[in-house]
Amino acid sequence: MDSAISDPRPARADAPLHESASQGLKIVIVGGFGVGKTTMVRSVSEIRPLDTEATMTQVGHGIDDPTGAPDKSTTTVAFDFGRITIDDEHVLYLFGAPGQERFWFLWDRLFTGALGAIVLVDPHRISDSWYAIDRLEHQGTPFVVACNNFGGTPHTQQDVRDALDLDPRVPLVDCDARQRDSSKRVLISLVEYLYSSETPS
Repeated sequence: MDSAISDPRPARADAPLHESASQGLKIVIVGGFGVGKTTMVRSVSEIRPLDTEATMTQVGHGIDDPTGAPDKSTTTVAFDFGRITIDDEHVLYLFGAPGQERFWFLWDRLFTGALGAIVLVDPHRISDSWYAIDRLEHQGTPFVVACNNFGGTPHTQQDVRDALDLDPRVPLVDCDARQRDSSKRVLISLVEYLYSSETPS
C-alpha cells in the first residue's frame, strides 16, 4: 500500500532487536469497528507496522455494520502489529485487534500472555466498547480506557465512565490516536496503572 511505501520507518527485517533484549511485553489494543486501533499502532510504532488491512467490499454488506464509520474503506481482518523498544532489555509489542463482531473469536487468543490492554473508545459510539471490556474482565486482563477524541466529543469523561460502568480504579484518558505523543501517553498510563496495581498500598 502507498502509505507503507512512503513510511520512513524501517521494516521489522531491517530493524532487528538489540542482542541484549530479553523481555518482550505484550499490549493489546481493542475496541469497536473503526475506532482507531490501526491508527494508534501506526502512530506509535518504531517500525513500519505489520497490518492486515483489507479493502471493504459488497461481500461484507449485511455482515459488518459500517454505519459508525461511513468513510472507512478498509478493515483489519486479523491484527495489527507494532514495536517499541523501551530500553536495552525491554521491548513492547503492540497488537491491534479487529473490531468487527465476526472476528471477535480472535480476541481471546490475542489476550493470551498480554501484560495489559487499551480499550479505545469512540465517544460517539460508546456502546461499541462494551464487549471489549466484558471480555477483558472475563479474562482478568488489566486495561485502561482511551477516549479517541479525533473529532471532538459530545461527552465528558464522567459521561463515558458512567456509560461504560467503569470501575473507579480503571484509568480513563483522552487521546488522539493519530498523534504519536498522544498515543504514547496512553501507553504510559497503562504501564503506570499496571505498576500501581502491583505495588502494595
